[in-house]
Formats: sequence, C-alpha cells, structure tokens
Amino acid sequence: MENFICVQCGTQFDESAQPLPICPICEDERQFVRHDGQQWTTLERLAADHHNRFEEEAPHLLGIGTEPEFAIGQRALLLQSPGGNLLWDCISLLDQKTIAEVKARGGIHAIAISHPHFYSSMVEWADHFDAQIFLHAKDRQWVMRESPRIHFWEGTTLSLWDGLTLINCGGHFEGGTVLHWPAASGGCRSKGALLTGDIITVVQDRRYVSFMRSYPNYIPLGTAAIRRILEIIEPFPFDQIYGAWWKANVLSDANAAVARSADRYLRAIGQM
Repeated sequence: MENFICVQCGTQFDESAQPLPICPICEDERQFVRHDGQQWTTLERLAADHHNRFEEEAPHLLGIGTEPEFAIGQRALLLQSPGGNLLWDCISLLDQKTIAEVKARGGIHAIAISHPHFYSSMVEWADHFDAQIFLHAKDRQWVMRESPRIHFWEGTTLSLWDGLTLINCGGHFEGGTVLHWPAASGGCRSKGALLTGDIITVVQDRRYVSFMRSYPNYIPLGTAAIRRILEIIEPFPFDQIYGAWWKANVLSDANAAVARSADRYLRAIGQM
C-alpha cells in the first residue's frame, strides 16, 4: 500500500495497492494528461533523484522548490510570522533535509493552498509538522488524500493570525484563494503583499499579471470573474505580489499593476 503521486500535477493520493488509471485533476480541462499517458511515482522514488532548493524571496518569506523541476514546478513559500509560520501552497517532495530546514525556522503552524493544482503532498507536510490545512470548501471535490487535518472554510475571507487573511477570489478554480500579508517587509512605506499562486498570476513582464481558467489549455476567464477578483481584493492594501514560481513577483506598486492588467485583459477580450 502506497500513497501514489501523479507525475503530471504532483498530487499525492490516498493509500492504495495500485494507482488509479487516471488522475481526476489532470483529466479536468484546467490541466492535462502527459502526452505519453498517465504516470505515477512515490515520495521515496521522487526523493531518490530530486532535492529541494531554499531561497529567501523576501525577508521572512522562504521559497522552497524542487530540482530538477517536478510536475507543475511551483515553489512553496514559508511565511515566518510571530504567531506561527504559514506554508503557502505546497510541493510534492518532503525529505529529511527539508524537514530540518523548516524546523530550524520555527516549523509550520498551518498550511494554506491557493488551489488544487498545488495540493501536492499537503497531508504529508501537515503530518510531519503537526499542522492544520486550510482549503476553501468550494474545492473539496479535488482533495485526493483525505485527512482530519484539513479544515474546509467557507465564505469570502478567513482571518488567521497576525493580520493574515485568506481571500476567496474564485476565477481559476471556484475555491481559488490568495493570502493577504499586511506585515510584508518593503520599507516604511510598504502596504503589505498578496501571495497569489496563479489565481492572480505574475507574467513574464513583471509589470503585469493575468487571469485564466486554464493556463495550459488557454481558456480565458470572462468579464464577471475578472471584475469579481478586483472587487474582492479591493479592501486589502498591497504593494507586492508573490506568485507561484521563482522570482515571479511584483515588488512595487502591485495594486496598480493588477488594475492596469485587468483593464488590458478586458480590452483584449473586447469587454471594455
């Protein structure tokens, strides 16, 4: 009996003698099945030829990503806060070096994840660090490994500690969530930061962001979804955005970047 991991999306499944014939997350239109078919691995096999990299993305914000790149290739963010550390998003590989690195920084009080593509090995992480997992209830159907550690929250916002707030923006997934971090370091004029995964994704030109229902299959979001995202995040001041991948960050005037990006997007789909 093993907890098999989908090679394409990195999601770890409930324990079984054999993997499922398909991965429901990859069969969904927002993801895809590998061109050579569904493939599986395990945590032990993954650790044999992969390792995790650690890099400070900002003061009190540690990036953790796997090399060589695995699955979708996102990096998690360990947000270090006085009331307890929060792991934002997650990755599949958890090994002893990673456990030691995270424990040296105070461990993990809780895990919060933007959307199902980054659920990865969240239960494995939560069990090792005795942490609770916060997921939006609208994405309950996409949980492939059940655990009593998972707390499904409802509504538009969930207040955590030290001013941290989870915000349900929807869009890419119905439960799509971003995290507002009011204490983000950026000098005396900093207004805080959003950690967004790819609910609001930082594009290659880091002056802009974008919004999609499916990134690999190029399915855009409609006007109502974009306007809802803007409305939901409007009460939360922020100067910075930390996206889903290494250096995919907007480090100044990020609120304005979201506004001009939404205007550009809506013009491009002919809705302005």
